[in-house]
Amino acid sequence: MSSSSTNVTVCASNDTLCTIKEHQVEVIIVPALLLFGTLVTLVPLFILRYCCDRNRARVRTAQHYHSSSHRQTERHHHQQHSTNHHHSHRTKHQNHRSHLQGIDAPPGINPLEHEELPMSVTQARQNVRPTMAAAPQRSTERHHEAFSQVAALPQTFSIHPNDTVNFYRARMDNKNVVLRVLKETATSSEKQKFLAFASFVSGLGPHPFIPALLGVMSAQSPLVMVVEELQQRDLLGFLWRCRQDNSGLQPSCDMTEKRIFTMAAQVASALDYLHSQNCIHGNVGARSVLVGGDMTAKLWGFGPAYRRRTQGSSTGEDTVIKKWQAPEVLAMRPITKSSDVWSFGILIYEMVTLGDPPFAQVTSSELLQHLQRGSHLKRPDTCSNSLYSIIRSCCHFNAKSRLSTSELIRMLKAGESSANGRTALRVTEPFKFEKYLREAGFAEAYNYAVL
Repeated sequence: MSSSSTNVTVCASNDTLCTIKEHQVEVIIVPALLLFGTLVTLVPLFILRYCCDRNRARVRTAQHYHSSSHRQTERHHHQQHSTNHHHSHRTKHQNHRSHLQGIDAPPGINPLEHEELPMSVTQARQNVRPTMAAAPQRSTERHHEAFSQVAALPQTFSIHPNDTVNFYRARMDNKNVVLRVLKETATSSEKQKFLAFASFVSGLGPHPFIPALLGVMSAQSPLVMVVEELQQRDLLGFLWRCRQDNSGLQPSCDMTEKRIFTMAAQVASALDYLHSQNCIHGNVGARSVLVGGDMTAKLWGFGPAYRRRTQGSSTGEDTVIKKWQAPEVLAMRPITKSSDVWSFGILIYEMVTLGDPPFAQVTSSELLQHLQRGSHLKRPDTCSNSLYSIIRSCCHFNAKSRLSTSELIRMLKAGESSANGRTALRVTEPFKFEKYLREAGFAEAYNYAVL
């Protein structure tokens, strides 16, 4: 018989103790051995894991401490060197301070404590709002010589001061740059708008006739946009300088008919590119064009375009640049690409008159009625027939009858080949700033600075 049968016969049916004793190997000893073996296996594994975690944490702490100590020591040496150089420089030029404006770096800008965040170049999209996260893609530590020769950048005129941004001229990577610096007193909302505008400009992408955005410093305050500097600055101020007696000025200040064709074609190329990116500029004028040392013209002044992209409307500047706006915009209808073409015609008028405002004898409030009666810009004495023909084609009351940007570029390049490049334009009437403000329709305080 089997063992089970034997156990049954040995133990009475109601004797539980006897039954357990007979089956103690299966009931007690084997489970105990299995439990003991499991503990022996798991305990060493837990011990090994715990020790490894502690060793890793100890190594990370040591590395972090060493790295932090090294950075602090290096920063201390740089700051001490910079301070010593700064004091010796100030002492050397103390007696000539009035002739050395901006020779010291402005307060709050310390290249040792900032990082340059190059802007990524992406295609602009019409209905996508730029965000702070869309601006910087990577960071590069800035060296102490990143900015040199930092000096305040004077504005041509400032009717309505910008209370949040300062401008400085500097040298970076062996090139002249302009620093658009957000003031330390800026609110969180102003900081977000500053970075969002930088992201918007970056998203437009590079173009030979749009100023290059070289980077954004956003690691610490103050926030800074770094833009290439164009030596002649804004076109409006350049035109005013051309009005003066040029006997003692460089010949490059002369404006000829050929130069107008060339510069206008460059601006038209930038405008055509923006339109291909579904971006309407809405602020075309001599104040929004920058001029390089080689007389290259580049289109800037993207404030209204940025506000339309992010807010759906543009306020502020639009209330005081009515003399440059198309009739449909004056009538409160949506701005279009054709509206930019109208403003471009006004830009050519500014160039041929060396900075005269359009419709000088008409007030801004009466301009729409003036245009509805069939009136238009009169041909200036300094304007050739070919240039005036382009002005009239751009400033047609019916938006559908205006030139497209591609047609405009073609006409400008064709006219450039036969234009007069020898005779400089001259305006006998001297420039008067107060008169310009009145005739341009600046009824309210306004800062037209383009950077």
